[in-house]
Amino acid sequence: MFINELSPLFKELAQHPVSFMGGFVSGILRLNLAEDPVKSWLDKHITSGGFPKAGTDVQNGKTSGPQQISID
Repeated sequence: MFINELSPLFKELAQHPVSFMGGFVSGILRLNLAEDPVKSWLDKHITSGGFPKAGTDVQNGKTSGPQQISID
């Protein structure tokens, strides 16, 4: 009976061991993936790994350089 309840956990562990352990450890340490130290590390590794960043940043055609504004 106890084994039947844990079988989905073992199934996920067998299919995706690295992802499962990363999620398990972050849950144990109560890490929030949206907070700065973890978020900046994830952003750096995701963009360097060749994966597209699943970001919420919207450029709206703006350039990344300095822009000139006029204040009246």
